[in-house]
Amino acid sequence: MITWLKNNRLSVIGVFIGAVGGYLYWKYVGCQTGTCMITSKPINSTLYGSLMGYLIAGVFKKEVKKAD
Repeated sequence: MITWLKNNRLSVIGVFIGAVGGYLYWKYVGCQTGTCMITSKPINSTLYGSLMGYLIAGVFKKEVKKAD
C-alpha cells in the first residue's frame, strides 16, 4: 500500500485538490436554476473536480522507461 501511494502520489494529490476545488465551486458558484448537470449537486461537482484533477496531474507524471 505504501509503495503504491509513493508511486502514485501525484495522481492522489491531483484527485484530492480537484475534489476540494469541485466542492468549493459548487458551494460558491453553483447553479442558480438547479438544472445544470455538473454543478446542481455537490457530489457531481466533487466527482467532476476529482476527475479533472486526476487528468491534469497525469500530464505532469514522468514516464518510466524500461531497459531492454
